[in-house]
Amino acid sequence: MESFKNINENRALQYLIGIGSILFISFICYLFIDVIGYHVVALVLLLVVSILAMFFKILPVVIAAVLSALIWNFLFIQPQLTFKISTPEDALLFLMYFVIAVMNAVFTTKIRKAEAVSRKRKEREKTIQLYNTLFNSLSHELKTPIAAIIGSVDTLKESTEKLSTENKNELYNEIEIAGNRLNRQVKNLLNMSRLESDSIHLQLNWYDVNEIVYNVIDNNKIDCNQHQIIYQPQDNLPVFLFDATLVEQILHNIVHNAIQYTPKGSKIEIRVSHTSENCVFEILDNGKGFPDDNIERVFEKFYRLPNSSTGGTGLGLSIAQGFAEAHNGKIKVQNRSNGGAQFTVTIPAKMTDPKNYQNE
Repeated sequence: MESFKNINENRALQYLIGIGSILFISFICYLFIDVIGYHVVALVLLLVVSILAMFFKILPVVIAAVLSALIWNFLFIQPQLTFKISTPEDALLFLMYFVIAVMNAVFTTKIRKAEAVSRKRKEREKTIQLYNTLFNSLSHELKTPIAAIIGSVDTLKESTEKLSTENKNELYNEIEIAGNRLNRQVKNLLNMSRLESDSIHLQLNWYDVNEIVYNVIDNNKIDCNQHQIIYQPQDNLPVFLFDATLVEQILHNIVHNAIQYTPKGSKIEIRVSHTSENCVFEILDNGKGFPDDNIERVFEKFYRLPNSSTGGTGLGLSIAQGFAEAHNGKIKVQNRSNGGAQFTVTIPAKMTDPKNYQNE
C-alpha cells in the first residue's frame, strides 16, 4: 500500500511505468499479430490505457495513450513499420482509436479527481459532524459540573454561617462529585488524543490484579451508591506483566458505563481468570443489556445508545478498546441470556507465581 502511494505521488515513475507498459504489451502483441490481428491489438492497448488512467495522473496517461496510437499505427496497421496508412478505412480507424484513447485517458482521470473531491467533502462533513457531536457533549458534560462547583462554592462563601454541618457536607459532596466528573471527562479527552496520535507506550511491570480491581471499585465508589459492585478476590491468581494504568482504565470505563446505563439497584460483577497466555476480566451486570442491532457499535467514538437519558461523551468504551488493543488484546460484548450485558476483556500477558516474581 505504501509503495503504491509512492508511485501515485512520483510523476517520473508514472511516466516510466506508463511508457514501459505500452512498449511491453505492444511487443507481446507483435509476436502474435498473425493470430490475433491488428483490430484486437487496438482493444488490448485501449485496455492498458484504461487501467493506467485508473491510477495515474492525467499527463502520463495521455502520453501513454498517444504512444499506443503511434505504435499501433507503426507496427500493426498495413503497411507495417511505417506511419503511412494504405486504406481510408484504416485511416478512419486510426483516428477513432487516437480520439478514444485520449478521451478515455482524460475522462477517467477527471472522474478520479471528482471522486477524490467527493471523498474529501464527505470526510470533511464527517469531521464536522464528529466535532459538533463532541462540542455538544462537552458543552453539557463540562458545563454541568463546573456550574455545580461554582454554585456550591458561592453558597458556602455567602451563607457559611447559616448552613448546618449537614448542609455543608452535602455541598462538599456535590463539589467532590462534580470535580470527579470533570476530571473524568478531561482524562477521556486526553486518552483519546493519545490513541489518535499513536503515542501509547506500554509501561510493563508485574502487578496483582486484585489490587487493580480494588482500585477500580474504589474509584467508582461515589457514583455507585445506588448500585452494587461484586468482586470475590482470588488469592491463587498469578502476578501479570502488563501496563496496570491502562488495564485499570479499561476496567474503570466499563464499570462506569455499567453504572451509568443500568437501573438503580443493579448488580455489577467483576470476575478475573486466566489462560496459559492471557489475563481475562469479565464485567457482568443485570441491567437491560444492549439492543441487538446496536451492540456492535458500542465501541464507536461518540456513540451513545438511542434515547439515553444520562450524560457522557461516548468515549469511555472506545478508549477501553483502544487500550486493550495497545496490549494486543480485545474486548467482546454480548447480552446475557437472563438479562444484562457481559464484557470480556482478554489481555495477553506473561504471568508468574506471586512468590517467584521480580519487579522489572
